Amino acid sequence: MHTGLVHTLDFDREGKTLGYLSIPFSVDRSPYFQVKVPICTIRNGKGPSLLLMAGNHGDEYEGELSLAKLIRRLDPAAISGRITILPMANAPAVMAAKRCSPLDGGNLNRAFPGDPSGTPTSRLAHFLETELFPRHDVVFDIHSGGTSMEHLPTALVERNADAERHRRGVELMRALGMPFGFVADNGQASPTSMGAARRAGAIGVSGEFGGGGTATVNSMTLTARALDRLMVELGVVAAPVLTSDAEPAKPTRLLSLSRHSQGIYSTRRGWFEPAVRLGDSVSTGQLAGWYHDLERLELAEEAMRFSESGIVLSRRLHTMCEAGDCLMQVAEPVEG
Repeated sequence: MHTGLVHTLDFDREGKTLGYLSIPFSVDRSPYFQVKVPICTIRNGKGPSLLLMAGNHGDEYEGELSLAKLIRRLDPAAISGRITILPMANAPAVMAAKRCSPLDGGNLNRAFPGDPSGTPTSRLAHFLETELFPRHDVVFDIHSGGTSMEHLPTALVERNADAERHRRGVELMRALGMPFGFVADNGQASPTSMGAARRAGAIGVSGEFGGGGTATVNSMTLTARALDRLMVELGVVAAPVLTSDAEPAKPTRLLSLSRHSQGIYSTRRGWFEPAVRLGDSVSTGQLAGWYHDLERLELAEEAMRFSESGIVLSRRLHTMCEAGDCLMQVAEPVEG
């Protein structure tokens, strides 16, 4: 009763079922407490099997809100196959409006493959990688920049050593209709949901759909369109569910983020003033911004410069920084 993760779901049951993944975790106020992670399964006959998840990080709202809508709007009769929906995978983080779980400090997207007898975040990661992901052909994990980051709207896949599966992953990434997409090189042992999906035999697709810890008209529109386009592309639905327009997807411009030198990092406490905007094309040596020391006002601000050329992919939103904070990232355009 005190380890693992329990549920009462029948993943082969026809129709729509709402339930919980329950993780035992004793706390001061409740010795037999269970972390409740909501989950919805929708099945109608044979067809593709798709897992949709959001709330991997608690302060990334586009996916959470969109998947909540999808649970309410999806009619089982309108799908072919199975759709499983986790609208708030790291539920404690969602409820606390934090990136990581307040129960154990766990960052779910760095917790895979997890541990069945570990912390709640680790137990959930283990269940996802070993039990839930293997039941699905495709895993779509929806992210955004969160409270501290502004991020260029991008789709994402991790590199797959299997050439055919990698090709299909890039194809699905393009089908989302996002303005940009990039391939991450995180290695076979990647602790992310995309690494877990790959090891589980599923094709993983992800993306960054907003930032700043808030949902906007633009970010919600991008998310809804991406969900509809993916479901239609896979054939699990015949027509869009969240959007009404049939606007064709524009070509996705591919980017690559594979080296630490593509980022600018702080080495001490300070205050960062940017000199470029998200999406700008920049070159090696170009000014990225100025780093101020408000505790030593006699010192001039320090010019921060890019080590590599490319397109500004992300920017830290919080002006005050500590040593180790990533201030900006630059992605390299990829041809073909």
